[in-house]
Amino acid sequence: MKKYIDTGKKDTRSGFGAGLTHLGKTNPDVVALCADLTGSLKMDEFQENHPERFFQVGIAEANMMGLAAGMTIGGKIPFTGTFANFSTGRVYDQIRQSIAYSHKNVKICASHAGLTLGEDGATHQILEDIGLMKMLPGMTVINPCDFNQTKAATVAIAEHDGPVYLRFGRPKVANFTPEDQTFEIGKALQLQEGTDVSIVATGHLVWEALIAAEKLQEEGISAEVINIHTIKPLDTEAILHSVEKTGCIVTAEEHNYLGGLGESVARVLSENQPTPQEFVATQDTFGESGTPEQLMDKYGLNANAIVKAAKKVIARKN
Repeated sequence: MKKYIDTGKKDTRSGFGAGLTHLGKTNPDVVALCADLTGSLKMDEFQENHPERFFQVGIAEANMMGLAAGMTIGGKIPFTGTFANFSTGRVYDQIRQSIAYSHKNVKICASHAGLTLGEDGATHQILEDIGLMKMLPGMTVINPCDFNQTKAATVAIAEHDGPVYLRFGRPKVANFTPEDQTFEIGKALQLQEGTDVSIVATGHLVWEALIAAEKLQEEGISAEVINIHTIKPLDTEAILHSVEKTGCIVTAEEHNYLGGLGESVARVLSENQPTPQEFVATQDTFGESGTPEQLMDKYGLNANAIVKAAKKVIARKN
C-alpha cells in the first residue's frame, strides 16, 4: 500500500491565497473582489501587490457578483472571495442570472465551507453549496483536498473559460499532495489501488479516506481510494473503471448526502453499472457549534465512519 506523508498541516484557504498571489504575478487579467473578509480569505498579499486590481466591495455579496460579471465583458478574470455560505446561498439569484445564464468567466472562490467552520455554527456553515452550484448549467465545481491541491486548482481555473465554483475551508488539515502538481479539471486521481471496495472522496474527506484504507488493510480488506477534486464535470470513467474491479463503492464528502458528490456518483452508477453504494455525508441536517473534530465525529465524517461504511457495502455486495 502506498504511503502518503503529511508534510505539515495547512488550511486550504491559504492554498487559495497562495494561488491567487501566483496569478497576480503571472496573469495581468486576473482581478480580485472581496466582501470584507480579505484576511479570512488570505487575499492580503494580492491586495498589497496589486491594489489597482483588488476591489473591496464591503458586506455586499450580491453587488460583488454583479461587478464580477461586468468585469468579464472587458476581458478581466474576476476571482470573488467570501465564505461559502455567502458565496452561494446569499447570492444565488445573482450567480444564476448574471453569471451562469450568460456563461460569464467568473471564479467564485468560497472559504469556510462545511462543518469544519466549527464554532461559528449552523448559520455560517453550509452543507448544500455543492448541490446549489452543480445544478447550474455550465458551472464547474471543484473541491480540492489540501493546501497544495487548492493552490494548483486556483491557478488552473484562471485558464478555464467559464464560471467556476472553488470550495475550500478554514481548518488546518494534512498537506500530502505534490507541491509541483499540475491540476487537471475533471480528472480524478487514484491514490490507492484496491480490489474489495472503492472509496471516492472529496475535500477534507480524502485524507480520512486514506486513513480508512490503512485501517481496512489491517483487517485484510483492499480499498481503492480515488480523489474526486472535481465534482462537475465528474470523471465517470474513473468511477466506472474502479467499481468494475471492486463491485461496491463508498462516497465520502463534507456535505449533505442530498445533492452532493454521492448523488452524482449514484446517477452514474444507475445509468451505467448499478452497484451497491454507501454514503458518508451529513444526513439532511444543519450543523451546530463545536470544534471541527467534534463535529466531524458527531456527524460521521471521518476515517472510522468510512471504515464502517466500507464493511457495510461489502456485505451488501456479497
